[in-house]
Amino acid sequence: MSSDVLDIAAAVKKLASVIAPGALPAALHEPEFAGSDKEMLAACLDSGWVSYAGPQVREFESALARTCGRKHCIATVSGTAALHAALLVAGVERGDEVLIPALTFIATANAVAYCGAIPHLLDSAPETLGLDPDNLVQTLRAMVLKDGKNIRNKNTGRRIAAIVPVHVLGHPTDDVRLAEIAKLYDLPLIVDATESLGSLRDAKPAGSFGELSVLSFNGNKIVTTGGGGAILTDDDAIAERLRHITTTAKQAHKWAFVHDEIGFNYRMPNLNAALGLAQLARLNDFVARKRRLAAGYQDACQALPGLAFVSEPAGTQSNYWLNAVLLRRLEQRDRMLEALHEAGLYARPLWELMHRLPMFADAPRSATLAVAEDLQARILCLPSSPKLATP
Repeated sequence: MSSDVLDIAAAVKKLASVIAPGALPAALHEPEFAGSDKEMLAACLDSGWVSYAGPQVREFESALARTCGRKHCIATVSGTAALHAALLVAGVERGDEVLIPALTFIATANAVAYCGAIPHLLDSAPETLGLDPDNLVQTLRAMVLKDGKNIRNKNTGRRIAAIVPVHVLGHPTDDVRLAEIAKLYDLPLIVDATESLGSLRDAKPAGSFGELSVLSFNGNKIVTTGGGGAILTDDDAIAERLRHITTTAKQAHKWAFVHDEIGFNYRMPNLNAALGLAQLARLNDFVARKRRLAAGYQDACQALPGLAFVSEPAGTQSNYWLNAVLLRRLEQRDRMLEALHEAGLYARPLWELMHRLPMFADAPRSATLAVAEDLQARILCLPSSPKLATP
């Protein structure tokens, strides 16, 4: 057998051996409730403060700000809502273009569209799976037209308004270099860290980069609030505006309902924040077990010609939100997925690329998306819940 042809049966057996005994079938990523989760929820219910005005929201925001090395945190109802609000306060307006990777979950592109803006799709770096700094530079050099304080896409005439890198599967992008590029072109950097809570880049928390960064606490994330997100920033004025527009832009008053602009009902309820506080206290344990699971998968792949484990990029410590493997031969992907599912390993491919979806098919894009297309065709995400790690 050629060294790049995978023995699918042997591969599935080897990967299944990594999972803790009795844990099959294994979902892609399940929440884990233990410790003080129920106690925190019960205390919140007993207090009567279940909406976004409760004290647990402020406690959760403070704890997240400390965890991510940020000055301010604004908790929201979802990661998508957080992205939308972050783009708005960064100045993204109708008709603008926002630079994002083609390889991302659809929420990144949707949030741009909610602003009335257009996603401009860029290629990925194979070592991070995220936005490729080289492709970003090449794209900007090829299209930028200076217009006073703004830069425009000379091909479309639209203003370029922001750069949004994404930490795919929990692996941080090269945010230091991306920040340097953003500064050179005077563009805000909004880091989509929705999958990377607990990851590090150059020993700094993943959410600590950019003018703004965004987290998610969906049910499948490393820390969950059931549904929720957060926006992180060090800028006092930006934080104040975020709190205002995400709370329906209501002016503070004892009884009057006066709203001074279009706002959004985006604040996280207290009930969700109570669960988040309990979950966040176990973040280090979650990360440790997920990294142990990743090490098991990585060891298994050493003995499997035709399959490579997707390791954390150099200079990072990944939370391995989703463990992933790269097939040498893309024509084996669907047969591998079928075999994994039959064995109780509920794997999945990466998301469909944004330019292949009907609503973004005409979006502007870089000259090549070859790396993103190759990665999307050959990567499989494996079951990654913390409970799957062997002791």
